[in-house]
Amino acid sequence: MSALEFSSESRPAPLGGLPAAYRSTQPGRPGHFNELTGRVHAPGESQRSLSPLWQAFWQATPQASGAELDALVARVRRRVQDDGASYNVHGDPGSSRSRQWPLELLPMLISSQDWAGIDAGVRQRARMLNATLADVYGQRRLLHDGLLPTDLVLAHPSYLRPMHGCRPPGGVHLHVLAVDLARCEDGRWWVVGQRTQVPSGLGYILENRLVVAQQFPQAFREMGVQRLAASYRDLLAGLTRLSPAGARSRVALLTPGPRNETYFEHAFLARYLGIALVEGGDLTVREDKVYLKTLTGLERVHVLLRRVDDDFLDPLELRPDSALGVPGLIQALRAGEVVVANAPGSGWLESPGLSAFWPGVAEALLGESLSLPAVTTWWCGEAGVWASLRNRLREFIVVPSFPAAETTHSFDPVVGAELSADKLAELARRIEAEPAAFTLQAPVKLSHQPVWTGRHLEPRAAVLRVYAMSDGQGDWQVLPGGLTRVAPQREASTEGWLSIQRGSATVDTWVLTDGPVDTTSLLPSPMQAAELAAAHRTVTSRSAENLFWLGRYTERAENTARLARLTLEALAGVQRGVLPPEMTALLQVLARRHGLFTGEVPGRAEFEHKLLAALPAASGSFGVGFNLGALRDCGEALRERLSPEAWRLIHDVGQHFEQHVIEALRGPSAGPDCLGVLARVDTHLAALTGIQTDRMTRDDGWRLLSIGRQIERLVFLCEALADVFEHDLALSEDGFALVLALFDSTITYRAQFQARRELAPLLHLLVHSTENPRSLGWVTRTLRERFAKLSRHEADPRWAAEIAARLPEPTDWPLDMLSEPETHHLALTTRLRVTAAAAQGLSNHISQQFFAHVVGTEQRVWQ
Repeated sequence: MSALEFSSESRPAPLGGLPAAYRSTQPGRPGHFNELTGRVHAPGESQRSLSPLWQAFWQATPQASGAELDALVARVRRRVQDDGASYNVHGDPGSSRSRQWPLELLPMLISSQDWAGIDAGVRQRARMLNATLADVYGQRRLLHDGLLPTDLVLAHPSYLRPMHGCRPPGGVHLHVLAVDLARCEDGRWWVVGQRTQVPSGLGYILENRLVVAQQFPQAFREMGVQRLAASYRDLLAGLTRLSPAGARSRVALLTPGPRNETYFEHAFLARYLGIALVEGGDLTVREDKVYLKTLTGLERVHVLLRRVDDDFLDPLELRPDSALGVPGLIQALRAGEVVVANAPGSGWLESPGLSAFWPGVAEALLGESLSLPAVTTWWCGEAGVWASLRNRLREFIVVPSFPAAETTHSFDPVVGAELSADKLAELARRIEAEPAAFTLQAPVKLSHQPVWTGRHLEPRAAVLRVYAMSDGQGDWQVLPGGLTRVAPQREASTEGWLSIQRGSATVDTWVLTDGPVDTTSLLPSPMQAAELAAAHRTVTSRSAENLFWLGRYTERAENTARLARLTLEALAGVQRGVLPPEMTALLQVLARRHGLFTGEVPGRAEFEHKLLAALPAASGSFGVGFNLGALRDCGEALRERLSPEAWRLIHDVGQHFEQHVIEALRGPSAGPDCLGVLARVDTHLAALTGIQTDRMTRDDGWRLLSIGRQIERLVFLCEALADVFEHDLALSEDGFALVLALFDSTITYRAQFQARRELAPLLHLLVHSTENPRSLGWVTRTLRERFAKLSRHEADPRWAAEIAARLPEPTDWPLDMLSEPETHHLALTTRLRVTAAAAQGLSNHISQQFFAHVVGTEQRVWQ
């Protein structure tokens, strides 16, 4: 008996506590293949031995006790959280905005023999599907000969008539194919679905591998797990091989944006591949060529690895209300000036109703039989099929023939065996009314993957998604791994669909090799000195605009949080009767001007209540909660540029504020508790300012971030100072302290001028000083310097001087005139209002110069 074969009476083998953990393994469901044991679980059978793969895994894994596995699970979750890996679940009121990527500890193990069959079968299927697209959008021989049903193909919402007659570069329609596989009770892998439009998962596979392989380094090394980098290299090579620019091609990943459920994957994959992450608004088509809008002009894009669904790709020829696509993209594809992966119009291949027709298609196009069997399906659109199976609905799973979101009769898969007689009859009537929309699928007994639950190994139903990539020359490479999804719990139905949106988790997929492990790396070769001198980081106009507003909302959130805190602290004095009414009126003006609340407050008693109620983002105000939410939105749009620390800080400050401010408002001491929450926000935002100032590269994107901050600071400080002087409170004890606090200059003033409450030193520090970063003089000087840097590569940099000339120069304002009280400081307040208006006007000029790309020097084109 081996160390891993034992009866309930045998003594535990000395393998780091593994036998105890293994003995507590929950039995699999009868009739299902068990990945842990390597055989089908029979009713009443006790699990006595592991498969050779799992024996090798545990023998190479010192961490086999329950406590050690628990520690590894905690490390996995912490690493996923640190990476910011997420999967957004939309439309679920019980979920947060983004959900942490669900990754289990133990990998799926696949032998080299099993993988050889998967590899050959998936490559064969990829060749067949690409040839099918070429035929259906070309000669349509398959439709004419009846090998594919016309009603199922041409009526499918994903069949795109604008693509008929379009031959993509190299004749390659599919560049990435995903095939869902399940190991059934016979131990063979069966095809249960395929994804051809915008297959997701390539980025998550990398995240899973990076996290899980680190937990089992010895097993990963000794078992000969094949690496992944070569497949990603081949994907890029295949795309550039088809491109009109060849190896010099610019490749970009087209994303719907941060609101998409898999946006983390888009940013992660783009960063790993070293390509630009772009949205539809980043691109424009000129003379059938696609260009990227950058701060330095328009730059040619030759390849788009897209994650935008077909309908939204081109509002000119497809869905006219799309804001995610690029007008003219389809025409650029027809002209052969851009490679789009995958080519639009492939989504109809995903229909489960077509499954029964693929063997005949393979014989017609390839002269071969399909080597990977597929789950049996029957399309109800065939009259004879529906007539013969109508009374047997209980035996099948009923699935939609067309995408559920695009049919008036949308529905989730229905397991016939789980329906009552009445529900079954109702379903039959629905199918009778529209048979083409329904497909019957034979139930599938999915294999069981072991998952560590903290108490025992638990078998969970599993589906493996593998990916094939075109080499651009008619052949395909299959990534040696995949995205394995496991059911959320042991008793989850194995006849339904496993979906991340419905709570399924994932595991890393280890494909073993008998030969050498591929050591390919995507790390670039060493750069030469000449290349380094010419290297620069492209800043897209969208990224630049988001960086600009990231700076503005960071400053705006900091200003409103400080103002709210100072106002609440001052209102504590109202209750003691020590705050003058004039000061209360000033605080109301400041609060309204900066969005802390709207409307009028009849008296001082209601001021605090209204201010507190408007703090959360859901209050409808434009104060602290709103600005923190807008800051988070900008951060989401910049995930590919921000460090994990910066993103976590942006996310955490908003999440912490919303959670704790609502709790504080429900408590008996709302005012003091909210002051504590605002103090924490101040600390978080100060840390974020430090990251932006000291831990970001000083490229042009950062300069626009800094310009955004300085514009916001200049507007806020000018208006606040003007309001204080117009209320004639600058020399009052409360007004003087308020001004210094709003300028964050209290300590600096006291260090230089002690307890003097005088206008001249106050205005010197807050207006003239070029050493105080909160001084108006320092801010305007910094803005001029940033604009000068932005224009350093311009052939005609006069625009920077013209923009800078719009800003008054506070350091030139005569101090004695500004301090003159007889005119109620009219000269000062007039200059402050003019400066604030000039700063606000800069935003439009910056947008025209860098973001709009409709006039001026930004129309320069780089091929």
